[in-house]
Amino acid sequence: MGIFGWLKGDQKPADPETLASPAPTAEDIEKALAKAERMVLDGHAPTPVLARVLRIITVVRAILPRLSNLGLDSQDAYTVVATATDYLPESVAGYLGLPRDWADTRPVANGKSSLLLLVDQLDLLSLTISRMYDATNRQDAAALVAQGAFLDSKFGGQMKPARMDQPAQASKNLLDL
Repeated sequence: MGIFGWLKGDQKPADPETLASPAPTAEDIEKALAKAERMVLDGHAPTPVLARVLRIITVVRAILPRLSNLGLDSQDAYTVVATATDYLPESVAGYLGLPRDWADTRPVANGKSSLLLLVDQLDLLSLTISRMYDATNRQDAAALVAQGAFLDSKFGGQMKPARMDQPAQASKNLLDL
């Protein structure tokens, strides 16, 4: 039925929740990571690109089992999923779609070649995903501190009280996890 059927009440409008695509599952995220890995390997990406992409993939895979620690509706969780399923593959595909000699040598923005622009993008993704990794692990560390405080109060109070340290600045070294 068309709009006239809907206006007459013969047809109900679609439920907005059924129109939205479902959130990616862990399996969907893993498939996206494997696809990005295949893209850089099959596309014979230069070593700096390959190393950065593999690092991002490794950290995202380390986060996946603890993704719920970030909260399923958190911005951090969204960033992890979007990095794996959208940001990383789009950046790599854009670069690999260009002729290599042109992409690696011709300045296209701010005096940088497409290769250097991609490296900058991958560095930013790597730094961001490293922050997400720290956030997921801090949740478990906070639980450990709380458990220690409980045990200390329950069984004698002999331990020095433990407090969570302030989050350290994320390392700018791209080789750090």
